[in-house]
Amino acid sequence: MPDSRRSRPARTTAALLAATALALTAGCQSGGGHSSASPAASKKPSPSPSPAWDRSPKSVAAVGDSITRGFDACTVLADCPEVSWATGSDAQVDSLAVRLLGAAAPANSWNYAKTGAKMADLPAQMDRAAAQHPGLVTVMAGANDACRGDVSDMTPVNTFRTEFEASLRRLRAVSPKSQVYVSSVPDLKRLWSTGRGSPLGKQIWKLGICQSMLADADDLGAAATERRTEVYDRVVSYNKVLKDVCAKDRACRYDGGAVFDYDFGGDQLSPWDWFHPSKNGQGRLAEIAYGKVTAAG
Repeated sequence: MPDSRRSRPARTTAALLAATALALTAGCQSGGGHSSASPAASKKPSPSPSPAWDRSPKSVAAVGDSITRGFDACTVLADCPEVSWATGSDAQVDSLAVRLLGAAAPANSWNYAKTGAKMADLPAQMDRAAAQHPGLVTVMAGANDACRGDVSDMTPVNTFRTEFEASLRRLRAVSPKSQVYVSSVPDLKRLWSTGRGSPLGKQIWKLGICQSMLADADDLGAAATERRTEVYDRVVSYNKVLKDVCAKDRACRYDGGAVFDYDFGGDQLSPWDWFHPSKNGQGRLAEIAYGKVTAAG
């Protein structure tokens, strides 16, 4: 049996050493012996700051639909990408790429838009744009999601959102530093109201352009009015999606509804279909985009 008188000092010394070590450890963790954690230790990590917007990107890639392809701007029922608001070379248009890049525009801009494209087509277009690692990607899509044969065929708003989110994710996976400029969908109801004054335009509309809005252009009855209002409301919802999704991306700018609000007059509409932008209209789109891309803040 051990002698308790001899083992007591050893136990006392061990206890004192353990207490001292515990006190030193607590002092290191509490910042000098305070019982509560220091403010620095209790702070949540700050979110990473948004990158500064580059108002002079060195290259431009465009994705979207017939508007970005210059459809019906040069000749009837045909693309005319040289007058595209985003990447065109026509001096009358003075495209966004030309305004930003000057003489370097032809070698440093790409147009992957496609006439008839819907938001569902944007992810694949964005893949092609991302492969160029452009300084800026322009997006103008959504009109064809509302321009269907019947209002029942319009893209549901939640589907539209999912497809746009997927497009940005695919861009970010390949080219995380590319900036994005997003145009609002034009006011299709205003285009109908302006264009129906052209007998030629109305004949072209009958070939199948945006029937959900443009069918029976002179019918002002209750059913036709309700149909056009439904298309108008869907476009408003699409633009809210574009705004909300863009706001969650650290390098994305939405145009604030500028294209939707723009009052396209006769000079800004195609002389063949009175619906798509003319050269003049393409120039106005380029002007709007340039103002938004180069704005401070």
